[in-house]
Amino acid sequence: MSDPVVFSILLGLLLLLLAGGLWVALSLLVVALAGLTFFSNAPTGLVMATTLWGNSHSWPLAALPLFILMGEVLLRSRLSQDMFSGLAPWLGRAPGRLLHVNVLGCAIFAAVSGSSAATAATIGRMSVPELTKRGYPESLILGTLAGSATLGFLIPPSVILIVYGVATEQSIARLFIAGILPGLMLVMLFGGYVALRAWLNPGMIPAEEGTPSLRDKLRASRNLLPVVALIGGVIGTIYTGVASPTDAAAIGVVFSLILAVASGTFSRRDFIEALLSATRTSAMIAFILMGASVLSVSMGFTGIPRNLAAWIGTFGLSPYALLAVLTVFFIVLGCFLDGISVVVLTTSIILPMVQAAGIDPMWFGIYLVLVVEMSQITPPVGFNLFVIQGLTGFNIMKIARAAFPFFGLLLLGVLLITLFPQIVTFLPGAMGK
Repeated sequence: MSDPVVFSILLGLLLLLLAGGLWVALSLLVVALAGLTFFSNAPTGLVMATTLWGNSHSWPLAALPLFILMGEVLLRSRLSQDMFSGLAPWLGRAPGRLLHVNVLGCAIFAAVSGSSAATAATIGRMSVPELTKRGYPESLILGTLAGSATLGFLIPPSVILIVYGVATEQSIARLFIAGILPGLMLVMLFGGYVALRAWLNPGMIPAEEGTPSLRDKLRASRNLLPVVALIGGVIGTIYTGVASPTDAAAIGVVFSLILAVASGTFSRRDFIEALLSATRTSAMIAFILMGASVLSVSMGFTGIPRNLAAWIGTFGLSPYALLAVLTVFFIVLGCFLDGISVVVLTTSIILPMVQAAGIDPMWFGIYLVLVVEMSQITPPVGFNLFVIQGLTGFNIMKIARAAFPFFGLLLLGVLLITLFPQIVTFLPGAMGK
């Protein structure tokens, strides 16, 4: 049986299982089992057992539950209120005023949570009622929150970059550092869009009452110091090589607990809830990764990724043309699957053809995360849209329309890192070996 037919059968089976509501991890395992049993000569039981065991005790993967726990702890502390009170006095005269709190607040929380949905929930719980009360336009409140929360996937410590690093055997530390400049680029693009809208229509932004003095601003900024120190400690130790991502994650958990307890709003019940939530999320991701690892090995035995890469090579696509095709593919796929599922489903098949085209796998990881970020704000399966719908009660299509300009800005971000790959590669190159 030819590779295209085998690929079509396995893809159809996967889509059928996902459409039927079966868990992503179980769907991957079933398809992997079908590939090994019917389309290869491999000893199915032995391959599945060794692959599942070999991918269930990865030391780099230990950073995943630790970073998730750090975000869950801070989610239940007073961090979001402190960020609002620390940022607001400095933004009263900026074009767009307090709408920038959504952008900068999401960027800051992304650097301690690693999760897009957690970022949307934490910042939204604080900013949506406050900005609505002050009379800011509803579409910009929802749009800036939905779009900026996607930074949780890119700005380190990113859960999805850990998943990509483990799945592709790339250095997680270098992936983390590679995400810093693209993350800052997106912050500037989002902030620039808010400022442009404010300049074009000044009447839509309400005036702020009073002008805080420099002393008031500096006093308010003290609320930001603990989280800035936490971010600097985690990212700084990774960049300088003092600690691995897993070690830095452990340090981050300890200091996040200290910050949460010191805030006076973190109880024993909050700690238990954080542990349970982090365990559920980590188990879900680990289960998906294990299923994806078996599928990857299964695809290797069938020879489909290698032959598919060779087949696409016959079209003579330039790297730019290949990336354009992949961007459309990932956007469509992201309309129906969450970001982590998109990454683990596609890397084993896509990476060989990407490497054959001469594209750096580390750069491709950042590109992939940027494209996957779009899936967080595209219906029908946009996790950020669901989170904000739960916070506000608004129709999901209304939130999607408000977030659409930020989808365009993410697309512009993909174009910029494609034309100027140094945005991704400069900082990892400066790390040395």
